[in-house]
Amino acid sequence: MVQSHFTTKQGLKWGEIVALRGTVVDVRFSDRLPEIYTQLRAGEKGEVILEVVNHLNAHVLRSVALTSTSGLSRSSPVADMGEPLKVPVGERLLGRVFNVFGETIDGKDPITGGDWRSIHQSSPAIAQHTTSSEILETGIKVIDLLSPLERGGKGGLFGGAGVGKTVLITELINNIVKQYQGISLFCGIGERVREAEEMYREMQEAGVLKNTVMVFGQMNEPPGARFRVGLAALTMAEYFQEDTKRDVLLLIDNIFRFIQAGQEVSGLLGRLPSRVGYQPTLGTELADFEERIANTSSGAITSVQAVYVPADDFTDPAAVHTFGHLSTSIVLSRKRASEGLYPAVDPLQSSSKMLNPSIVSDRHYQTAQAVRQTLANYEELKDIISMLGLEELSREDRQVVGRARRLERFLTQPFFTTEHFTGKKGKLATLEETLSGCERILNDEFADVPESALYMLGSIQEVQREAKQT
Repeated sequence: MVQSHFTTKQGLKWGEIVALRGTVVDVRFSDRLPEIYTQLRAGEKGEVILEVVNHLNAHVLRSVALTSTSGLSRSSPVADMGEPLKVPVGERLLGRVFNVFGETIDGKDPITGGDWRSIHQSSPAIAQHTTSSEILETGIKVIDLLSPLERGGKGGLFGGAGVGKTVLITELINNIVKQYQGISLFCGIGERVREAEEMYREMQEAGVLKNTVMVFGQMNEPPGARFRVGLAALTMAEYFQEDTKRDVLLLIDNIFRFIQAGQEVSGLLGRLPSRVGYQPTLGTELADFEERIANTSSGAITSVQAVYVPADDFTDPAAVHTFGHLSTSIVLSRKRASEGLYPAVDPLQSSSKMLNPSIVSDRHYQTAQAVRQTLANYEELKDIISMLGLEELSREDRQVVGRARRLERFLTQPFFTTEHFTGKKGKLATLEETLSGCERILNDEFADVPESALYMLGSIQEVQREAKQT
């Protein structure tokens, strides 16, 4: 049956399944074996897609299924498609939603014909790389002040379950995509179908979908599909970067699920695990993915990636390996989330190579350092306060505590994407407003203002209005 489905394609080679273990399928070919990464088709209508990953001997290969293997059995025929997995590229992708195979999943007309490219591409050569020292403003105070994103760089949002990674990346989409002149591409790896649907609707309502491409490999899909969906998204992004010379904003949720899918595939293939059960090729696989996200003379790909941290353990190999590829690391704290300080960014754990006096203004650098020092001093005093009470501190230390607590509350912010949950209207803050507000708090201009007056507002002018109403 599968053979009749492909009779219109000339020159296909045929093999048969000799072993089937979950999503791992061994196939025998009588002639020369297909190359690594070649796409194979099996099933009644060729609906089961396999990818070659190993050659076991001269006539048997091992493949990983990217779709369900339901209905397959030993001796089932398998067709060698003679090419790797490909996805469509071009302007026709804008405003559409795809899966790992380049098939549309938004209920609209399918995309056929035109230019399709292999998802397996090499990263740009070193000579093609360019560097940039430009900040990408997000309108989120704590990020722009303490962990600014680099235009053309890679930023990561690190945190455990339920601390606000997806909410923060959704807010970044809302704030950045509207003002962004290039192409935006969102890649969902191993996340919930519900979240994908919500994000699609929100982007449609915000009017930014027309310049956006969305690619999803959801958590209910086989590990092979989740492991390859990031490469599919990168291939689409590289077209806009290299062929149309445009900048691309690439948002990924969640890079840990890419690593986790690789771990599942590695286990299914029988490879010995390394530390904490991860695949022995973790570093190589992540580097192959991350190094394709680069600035070249043709254009820049700015990437923001959510990174789930298992059990809030930042020494986990997945988090450690990801840290090394990023120019900005934004760490979300469960403790701050429990205190209602949203976004729950930990100002002392987060870092950015952009917060450098040779890149940002001297005023920005000095203000950020002063804010961080004040918050660090407060952190050191917390043990004394919990044992002896605030009254036992010296006058100077009480002033430090007051400044730090006001800074913590000033750096909170209501989000546009959570308006319908919180009832609070979303706020944007320019870098100038953030710097001005922090400077005035550090100078004790608001020492007599209740801390609550600085909570969940935008600029310092709103704080003054709130104080008058309190």
